[in-house]
Amino acid sequence: MIYKIIKETDDITIFARIDDDGLCRLTCTAEHSEFQTHIKAGKELQDADGNVMTQEQANQFVASLA
Repeated sequence: MIYKIIKETDDITIFARIDDDGLCRLTCTAEHSEFQTHIKAGKELQDADGNVMTQEQANQFVASLA
């Protein structure tokens, strides 16, 4: 499972959870507890172009949303 940024506006960023079978079954914001747990555990976060962020980049990005 990975999270991918699918939409960014001035006020909000929407993430898609992509399950292991390649399907998106959930979208959320950074406040979603499962998303936060995923990122804090060092799991994968992709930008809108599908590029994988490093753990440091993901942490900085999520911190900037607060």
